[in-house]
Amino acid sequence: MKQKLTHLFIKYSPESLLEFLKRVKQLRRRRYLESEKKNNRFITEQQIEEDLKNLGLSSGDSVLVHASMSKIGMLKDGPKTLINAIENVISKEGTLLIPTFPAPGRNYDYLKTNSVFDVVKTPSMMGKATEYFRTLPNVKRSLHPTDCVSVRGPLAEYFTSTHFNQLTPYNEQSPFRKLCTKNGKILMIGTTLNGACTNLHTLEDAVEFPYPVYADEIFEIEIINSAKEKLIVKTKVHNPVYSAKRNADALLPIFIREDVLQTGKIGEAKSMIIDADKMLQVMIKYFKEYGVSMYTPYGIKNQLK
Repeated sequence: MKQKLTHLFIKYSPESLLEFLKRVKQLRRRRYLESEKKNNRFITEQQIEEDLKNLGLSSGDSVLVHASMSKIGMLKDGPKTLINAIENVISKEGTLLIPTFPAPGRNYDYLKTNSVFDVVKTPSMMGKATEYFRTLPNVKRSLHPTDCVSVRGPLAEYFTSTHFNQLTPYNEQSPFRKLCTKNGKILMIGTTLNGACTNLHTLEDAVEFPYPVYADEIFEIEIINSAKEKLIVKTKVHNPVYSAKRNADALLPIFIREDVLQTGKIGEAKSMIIDADKMLQVMIKYFKEYGVSMYTPYGIKNQLK
């Protein structure tokens, strides 16, 4: 009931009010972190490693990470602490994937004013940890102008090499869908399904999806690759009007019941680890049986309410 009321509040509140409340929350958190730093209360790399192992991350894993740094607590060395801890746990045999999208808001609005994507120079707008990781040595970034993923590890080439010139960013050639083929995991640190779980979009490209989740317009974007070659690609982006209908967090009961995810804590952050392929297969199953999606989380006839 609390989750449903929260969704209704977000859906029907004016955007200005939501933005104000968000800023107040961020300010409180920032003051708390400043106090922790002042009093030398830091969360260490070793603590994060232990939490990751307890949650279910293992050596050799391919893992896609969505993280809210501020929710974790005051990290000893900022983003470096988090990235080091994850890579230490998955070891040299594992592969780390982090979305490094260039848009600060909606992709549709972003592409209206940004027609060039430089895979080397265009920064990630998804937080400090994502930009820190993007600029590390031996990190490959997929050549997609809106939904690019930066990857480091033995499978980096596999995950990034076929994302170029895909009309929709979550199809079988994308890092998101390929994560499913490698028994990959999705690590959500201090984030919700509604706020960050990009892999939910894999359903839309895996079935005959009946809703207009992509805008009709096809954008032509110039991409500059790592060799400084200029290439033209075409892409669709999600329909902002339909995106507002998402209620992904309402899918949690299904995912818990089907053993898709495990919950725990990383530092101070409520977190979860998700089996990427199992999540996709469960979404396909429930979509075919009940019409469930993050736009219709209770089924097309509200059968699962």
